Amino acid sequence: MTGRPLLPPVEYAAANAEVRAVYDEIMALRGTDWVNDFWKVLAHDPATLRRTWDSVRQVMAPGALDPLTKEMLYIAVSITNGCAYCINSHTAAARAKGLTDAQLGELIAVVGMANETNALATAWQVPVDERFEGGGRE
Repeated sequence: MTGRPLLPPVEYAAANAEVRAVYDEIMALRGTDWVNDFWKVLAHDPATLRRTWDSVRQVMAPGALDPLTKEMLYIAVSITNGCAYCINSHTAAARAKGLTDAQLGELIAVVGMANETNALATAWQVPVDERFEGGGRE
């Protein structure tokens, strides 16, 4: 996406207490003194800002998937959804977690291939093989 947002980013100095609280959490968790524009634009709707930040913080927290894998999945979905902002921000986050150029190239190849074969299976209305139903669970 290029151009200007529908509303300008809400800078820290102009933010109300509710928005500043979220900004403070973002900066503390990330160990930075900076909040990126995604959050600053969402700040026009403090309830959406809070809900989205809480969800992202929970989903991207350590779990069964390691942090780099989560960022790579975020990149893959962002590529498929065509979100330039998310592709770039999550690639930067993944690089900070160790993503290499080779891994990024392979990830993009897998995303491209998955999108192509998904489109073909959908267009041809290929039925799911019985042994694949349920994702292979017996």
